[in-house]
Amino acid sequence: MRKVVKFGGSSLADAGQFKKSVDIIRADASRVYVIPSAPGKRFPADTKVTDLLIRTYETVAAGNDPGELLSRIRGRYEDIIEGLGMNYSLDEDFEEIERVLREDPTLDYTASRGEYLNGKILAEYLGFPFVDPFETIFFNEEGQLNSYKTEKVLSLRLSGTDHAVIPGFYGQGKDGKVKTFSRGGSDITGSIVAGAAKADVYENWTDVSGFLVADPRIIRDPVAIHTITYRELRELSYMGASVLHEEAIFPVRSKGIPINIRNTNKPDDEGTWIVESTARKPKYTITGIAGKKGFCAVLISKSMMNSEIGFGRKVLEAFEENRISFEHMPSGIDTMTIVVHESEFVDKEQRVVSAIHRLSQPDSIEIESGLALIAVVGRGMRSVQGTAARIFSALAHARVNVRMIDQGSSELNIIIGVANEDFETAIRAVYAIFVDTQL
Repeated sequence: MRKVVKFGGSSLADAGQFKKSVDIIRADASRVYVIPSAPGKRFPADTKVTDLLIRTYETVAAGNDPGELLSRIRGRYEDIIEGLGMNYSLDEDFEEIERVLREDPTLDYTASRGEYLNGKILAEYLGFPFVDPFETIFFNEEGQLNSYKTEKVLSLRLSGTDHAVIPGFYGQGKDGKVKTFSRGGSDITGSIVAGAAKADVYENWTDVSGFLVADPRIIRDPVAIHTITYRELRELSYMGASVLHEEAIFPVRSKGIPINIRNTNKPDDEGTWIVESTARKPKYTITGIAGKKGFCAVLISKSMMNSEIGFGRKVLEAFEENRISFEHMPSGIDTMTIVVHESEFVDKEQRVVSAIHRLSQPDSIEIESGLALIAVVGRGMRSVQGTAARIFSALAHARVNVRMIDQGSSELNIIIGVANEDFETAIRAVYAIFVDTQL
C-alpha cells in the first residue's frame, strides 16, 4: 500500500498545524509522498503567504522596494521553523528570491515560492528527500500540463526514492521558467504524483471532513458525503463546490486511484471517498447541491429551427467569434437558449447579437440577465422516480420561480436557473426536501 498525501494551506499555516500534519504522516507508514501547499491563514483576518508573494511581485513590477513584504514572508517561515524547534535556515533561499526579483521577476516564479519554501521545511523536518517539481513537472507551449513528459520524468525520479516531499502548485514551462497551475493547483500536483507513483490512494488533507451536501454558508451544518464518483465531483466542482480543484481528478481518474478528502484537525474522521464507480448506494437520492450566480441567458427564436441543418453551429459561431464560452444550451422546437457568464458577455452583447443575426437570421433574440444556476447532482436520481417533480414542488412551495431547466440524458444532474436573489432560498428548499426529510 502506497499513499500520496497533500496538505492544504490551513494544514500548514503555522508550527502547530505542521505538527498535526507530521503526526498524520508518521501515523501511517504507507504515506510516502507528501505534497505541501504554502502557509494559509492562521486566523480569519490573516493573509495567505501566496497572496503576500503576489503582492510582492506587484510591488516590484511597479518599481517599488519589496523589502517590507519580504520581511513579513520571511517572518512567517521563521516562526514555523522556531515553533518546530529546528536548526534550519532559509537565508540562501531568500537571497535567491531577492536576486530573481531584481534581475528577472515573474509572477509565476514569485507566487510559487510559498510552496517551495514550505516544502523545504517539511522535507527537513520529516527527513524525506526534497523533489523540486521544476525538475519533474512540465507544461507545453500552450501552458497546459505536458502529461507524457511529466509522468515519464516523475515516475523515474520517484522510483529512486521510497519517500519524498514534492511542493504543489508549480512546474517548468516550455520557456524554461517556473510555471504555475491556477490557484488551488497543489491539488493537481498531488493527483499527478499519485498517478506517476501508481499510488493506491490519494489523500487530500484540508480543514473540513470531506465534501458536504451543500455550502455551509447557506445550509447550517449540512451532512457530509461519504462516497462520490468522479463524474458527480466534476459536476459539483464546476458549479462552485470548492473543497478540491476541479482539474485534480483527471490524472488519477484514468488509473482508478481513489481520492480521500480528510480533515487535518479531525484525523479520525473518515472523510469523503471519491471513486470511479461504486456499488455503495447513496444515503440520499441526491449526492450534492452547488451553484453560482451571475449568468445571463440569450434566447434565440426561429420558426422551423429544428429542420434547419447547421442552425445551432451558426449560433455558437457568433459566441466563438467573440471568444465567449457557453455554460448550458437547453432548446425547444423553435427556440434555443445559450447560457453564459454575464461578466464575459455584457461588454460584447451587441456584437454577439449582430453576429447571430448575420450568421443564422433568427426571428428574434431576447437577453435575460441576473440568473443563478443550481446543479442538483446524484447517481441515485437514476433509480428514483419523481426526482424532478420533488425539486420543482419544493421550489414552488418556497415561492421560487424557475427560469430555466436543463437535464442531461445521463440523469446524473439537473440544472435549474433562478433569479440571483432567489439563489440561497432555492438551495435551502432543495436541501430540505431531499435531506432534512430523511434525517
